[in-house]
Amino acid sequence: MHLPKFSAQGQQFHTELKKRIQSYFQETEQKMTGNWKLYSKAILLVVAMIAVYTHLIFFTPGTVWALLECVVLGGLTASIGFNIMHDGMHGSFSSKKWVNEMAGLTLNFLGANNFMWRSKHNIIHHTYTNIDGIDDDLEARPLLRLSPNQPRLKIHRLQHWYFWAAYSLLYIWWIVFTDYKKYFLGRIGEIPLQPMKWTDHLSFWGFKLIHAGIFIAIPIVFLGWKTWLVGFLVYGLFTGLVLSLVFQLAHTVEDTAFPEPLPGKQIMEHEWAIHQLQTTANFATHNRFISWWVGGLNFQIEHHLFPRISHVHYPAISEIIRNACADFNIPYLEHPRMRLAIASHVRHLKSLSRS
Repeated sequence: MHLPKFSAQGQQFHTELKKRIQSYFQETEQKMTGNWKLYSKAILLVVAMIAVYTHLIFFTPGTVWALLECVVLGGLTASIGFNIMHDGMHGSFSSKKWVNEMAGLTLNFLGANNFMWRSKHNIIHHTYTNIDGIDDDLEARPLLRLSPNQPRLKIHRLQHWYFWAAYSLLYIWWIVFTDYKKYFLGRIGEIPLQPMKWTDHLSFWGFKLIHAGIFIAIPIVFLGWKTWLVGFLVYGLFTGLVLSLVFQLAHTVEDTAFPEPLPGKQIMEHEWAIHQLQTTANFATHNRFISWWVGGLNFQIEHHLFPRISHVHYPAISEIIRNACADFNIPYLEHPRMRLAIASHVRHLKSLSRS
């Protein structure tokens, strides 16, 4: 598959923006990576997840409380992914490479695989955002039509009603199917995977077994398979819903673009940074709890433009980026509240169900 290239024109914006961001970190004498706020949050999230898991399995409470703890466990799983794994995989958790690798490995303990994620997310999604047929984050067919460039099916007429259920399936589908599909096919969509070393294969299968032991075997031994199944479904469905909403509110809302290469060419109309601004939107950036819980991924514009900067710096650099966009007359897409972003996403799905 021939991947499109981005236009070489209009790079003055990106050059100026990088200069302003560099000046900010030099003037404030800060590293671009995480700090004590991120590290203390990481410890809190991991300890909380271990505590909730231990209480559920070995000191099992009554049914209602147990189901609530399954929801909490799902929220903690998503938050560890957003805060620890995500920064680690982008090399922004710490200035030390081995610490970033350890942070990235949390994904493997949660059932997915860091090698597959790096290919799907860091390389493909961050480069070719919202380009149908390349960006795997748009691939939810046949259940959902997320881009106007995808074919419309009869089932899509109701997608703005049932998307909640479809999104809830993401995490379970991810850990039981899509990782294996990528592994055995050796590609993500039509894009070949990078060659896997023997250590990558060992890590893939070894951590899949570890995850199965922690989240399947041990609970079944102590609780029985029926209790495990109910709890795992509640946990997995809530995790999937949270992950999906954060992903989709950042890229599939009313004003985000879904660009295609210029007709007859393999070149995008705009340069890479402007492409990111056209295809990405922020949400609820003034909500401190949401920003804390989702690891700053509600500052998605900042993350896509500067993925190697830790999310703890996004509130500060967002003002710099917003001002630069205003100076260059480039739109900066944002929904001030999460409910407004969800409403925009629903309207986006509804519009795609009709035309």
